[in-house]
This record gives sequence, structure tokens and C-alpha cells, in this order.
Amino acid sequence: MFAIRAEGIYKYYKGGAGGRKEVLKNVSLDIEEGEIFGILGPNGAGKTTLISILSTLTIPDSGKIEVFGMDALKEANRVKNIVNISSGNPNFPWSLTVHETLRYFSMLYGLKNKEKAVNNVIDILELESFRNSRFDALSTGTKQRLSLAKALLNEPRLLFLDEPTVGLDPDMAMKIRKLIRRIHDERRLTLVLTTHYMKEAEELCDRIAFIKNGEIIANAPPGVLKRQMKLGEAITIDYEGGFDAAVLKDIPEILDIQHVPGRIRIVAENVEPILDSIIKKFCEVHIKNIEVSQPDLEDVFLRLVH
Repeated sequence: MFAIRAEGIYKYYKGGAGGRKEVLKNVSLDIEEGEIFGILGPNGAGKTTLISILSTLTIPDSGKIEVFGMDALKEANRVKNIVNISSGNPNFPWSLTVHETLRYFSMLYGLKNKEKAVNNVIDILELESFRNSRFDALSTGTKQRLSLAKALLNEPRLLFLDEPTVGLDPDMAMKIRKLIRRIHDERRLTLVLTTHYMKEAEELCDRIAFIKNGEIIANAPPGVLKRQMKLGEAITIDYEGGFDAAVLKDIPEILDIQHVPGRIRIVAENVEPILDSIIKKFCEVHIKNIEVSQPDLEDVFLRLVH
């Protein structure tokens, strides 16, 4: 079953001199129930606007959206009961404690057993020691955990995470990612997240959509994106002597070859099984150095946005 089906989404905002700016252009995507789906793109690409529309916080100017088979535009209230969103820059009332903040949102959500729901998310997010701490006294990482706790109060089937680790130091960001993964695995939630961090997307996401200037320009699992961009593992060989790169063409696993005299870079989905075959092609030259490198989504990102 699809958690989200979006088709032909357009969104405009007012521009200068009475004009309008096109923020999203014909965006269509399907998100499977239970997957972690990433939306990546440069600043101003339309990521947050798309999240706002998919979570029913913003209405598109045109297009269709279904959430678990429900029309998200006509049945927005029903959809709101099973979704929630956590922002990477949470801004709750500064004078409320953690417990008071969660109690307040449990009332907004109309939960029947408010205290049980509050205690449950405090336990899940390990916030007990901060129960009576005011929001303005919390660290950035604890504020992020509070935002996640708020988003879990109504036990959503679909959770949106907008830049969940923005501004965090590497150690805390790693803890938040582990927490997100644990929540997903334990509750089998569908997660949709935006992030600027390629390693984060690669670590968490089953599939990734790249958005640029309001348009989806790629949508695939991380490994598939690398293969499409010819960004598999790379072996770089420095050598002395004459070498004809054409002799490598009979190795079908090779995705790409970049060759200048004295150095060759060979890209393959997986270098290890063909490494011996590659080395044998260099039997008549002197190999000075061999280096194997792993690609990451940073390479894909840079290739797509430029």
C-alpha cells in the first residue's frame, strides 16, 4: 500500500511587481508504507514547501494527494489524525516545561488518555530527567528530542522530519539518527525526511528524491542513483609505460573509464570481484600506486545540482 501518492503538484507564491514565483512544478511521487523516504536538494529548492503540502499544512495550487488512500485535500482532518511533523528548528513556548509542552499538544490533538501518551513519549525519547525543565533551558539536542516526542504523541502512521539534525554536533546528530532508526523499526512508521546531509540520507533512507528549482530530478534508492550517475566504487591506478585503455572494455562490470597518460580511473558497481581481472591488464606496465575509493551521495548531489 502507498502511504503517499502525489500527482502533478504545483505551488506558487507571490513575487515582485504583482507576479508570482513557481515553487513546485509538476511534482509527482509515490511513497511506500513503511519506508524511509528522503527529500534532498539545495536551499530554496522547495523541500520544506513539499513537506508542508504532503502533511496537509499547506494547500497546493493544483494537483492530487492521497495519504493511505484518503484524499488529503478533501479529507484533511482525517489525514491529520494519522500524521505528524517534527521540525529541526523547534520553537515551543519558552517558559513551558517538557511535561507542560507535551501536555499542551496532547490536548490540541484531542487525545483521550493524555497523561499516558505524554509519559509514553517521555520514556521513548529518554526525557524523564528533563520533565520539569523549561524549553529555554534545554540544549539543542534535547529540543530536537522534544520535537520528536511531540510528533509521536498521536501515534502517527506517517511522520515527517524536516531537517532533524540541523545544527547538531556530530555526536548528537549520530544519536538522533539512531533514535530515528529505532523508532521506525519498532513502530514500522512511514518516515519522510528532508536533510542537507548526504551521509544521513544514505544511512537512513530506502529511497531518495532530489528536488531542484521545484522539480523532482531523480528518485531512486541510493545505490541505484550511484549507478545511474556512474558513481560506483572507483579504482585509481598510477602507472609508468604505455597502456591502451581499450583492453578493459571486455570487463562488462566496468561503468566508466577516465584515462590520461600515467593515470586511469575505473568505476564499477563493485570493484572487488573484478580487481584481479583489472590488474592482469596492466602486466606490461609498472604500477606505481593503486587506490580504491567508495562513492557517496555527496557525489550524486553535486552531479545533479550543477
